[in-house]
Amino acid sequence: MPAQRSLLSDGRWHFQHGPIDIVIGAQARDAWGERAVADAHEAAWRRFVPLLDELVGELPLLRRPIEVDAEPQACPMAGIVARRMWHACAPFRAPFITPMAAVAGAVAQELIACYQREGIARAWVNNGGDIALHLAPGASARIGLYADIARLTAREALRGVSVDGQFEVTHAMPVRGVATSGWRGRSFSLGIADSVTVLADTAAAADAAATVIANAVDVDDAAIVRQPANELRDDSDLGAMPVTVDVPPLAPRRVTEALAAGLRRAGALQAAGRIAGAILVCQGQVRVTEGGLGGTAPGVSALVLGAEAGSVFARTGSVFA
Repeated sequence: MPAQRSLLSDGRWHFQHGPIDIVIGAQARDAWGERAVADAHEAAWRRFVPLLDELVGELPLLRRPIEVDAEPQACPMAGIVARRMWHACAPFRAPFITPMAAVAGAVAQELIACYQREGIARAWVNNGGDIALHLAPGASARIGLYADIARLTAREALRGVSVDGQFEVTHAMPVRGVATSGWRGRSFSLGIADSVTVLADTAAAADAAATVIANAVDVDDAAIVRQPANELRDDSDLGAMPVTVDVPPLAPRRVTEALAAGLRRAGALQAAGRIAGAILVCQGQVRVTEGGLGGTAPGVSALVLGAEAGSVFARTGSVFA
């Protein structure tokens, strides 16, 4: 089926092609900027149409683990999005990662470039919960957490859902990407986090980091159900690696242990400048990196306590989870 698009009632656009499902919103600075927004939407659509075929053409390489001793100049990809995926994941190549860990964020990042033009105050590209932002000087976007991604339906993502808390990303902040990963999401996870939401300078970087941190939220407990990835999906890039398929209620101390492991990983990435911040959620417990989410919300812990999971979605006027 060819790529399809539809204009939503609130002015956002919905682009869909195979597994790629995107919602885009943009706001003009003023009446003169309305033309810029319309032109950007058309440019984004033209760029979107060939994207899936470009990625499929390099799928064997994208599913291949990045070599631990790989150098940046050794990227084997040809396409700009595929190369972005590889470079976003390369810092996490040990012990194992494939470029597919950044696919959603990299696609969102490719499309947001169409909106980085005069006259557009802000724009957001939401690719299944991984978001790329454009913020002109003085603009901001509200970010929030949505409880229990397992409950979320496509209809809710398009029409809007209630959120459990929110905070703002401003133009002055070094954040243009937000991504969420966890065992409840649409991709496999090695950990037990209901969600890990990451803020970073780009959507591809946030996507890769969220995957890595969510994998680190883990504990050895016989009650956790795991299964080889290739038994669940024969073309999985994770091969026979055991992925999480069910996490029953665990003793609070085990959840605390798992979150502590994930927070150590997130803290190291924050200290290295790879992420601005992260919030980790597992079975009602919440942890936030030092300084909140990149210093954006010192009180974010209290804001989301009790949430079981989180994700990120966008609509007119806000970007929320």
